[in-house]
Amino acid sequence: MFTGIVSDIGRVARIEARGDTRVMIETAYDMGDVDLGASIACSGVCLTVVDKSAAGVPGWFAVDVSGETIARTAPQWHEGTRINLERAMKLGDELGGHIVTGHVDGVAEVLGVCAEGDSKRIGFRVVPALAPFLAPKGSITVDGVSLTVNAVEDHADGTDFAVNVIPHTQAATTLGALEPGGRVNIEIDVLARYLQRMEHYRAKA
Repeated sequence: MFTGIVSDIGRVARIEARGDTRVMIETAYDMGDVDLGASIACSGVCLTVVDKSAAGVPGWFAVDVSGETIARTAPQWHEGTRINLERAMKLGDELGGHIVTGHVDGVAEVLGVCAEGDSKRIGFRVVPALAPFLAPKGSITVDGVSLTVNAVEDHADGTDFAVNVIPHTQAATTLGALEPGGRVNIEIDVLARYLQRMEHYRAKA
């Protein structure tokens, strides 16, 4: 489990084609206290550490990314791509954002970015299937970042939603560099997913 509070921006340093795709990511984390097999959210995608640097040297870790994951996530698996990183939460950690599983539900397109004071208002479009899970003042995870939905507008070919990104979040994540046409990973609020499932069975009763 994660909280959607990014703690480092990593960089894809190397891609190796194997049975799966092995991705090496540079990080400021001291990998000495990260176990092999630990989970790290990489721009919202929960992945397993399969190799890592030693303690006290420039940090890096490697993950194996399946073809299914590559097909269902934003095009971030390229050398030089900046990646939002979050280590899995521990029992007793502060839940600063909201409950995030690291399971991507879809990819959104960036529609526009505009200034609102020092913040940025960013608009996205998702496929109609995700529309029931979006609501104003609800939670959404964008490239691993916990955000609040400010507005939702449904269309025949998709649903648009907007968020505000404050200066701190712009600086501490990759969201400050988003531009129209970009694509990002989206995870809906896990509570919304369960409520929709409960409503489905209530309607059948």
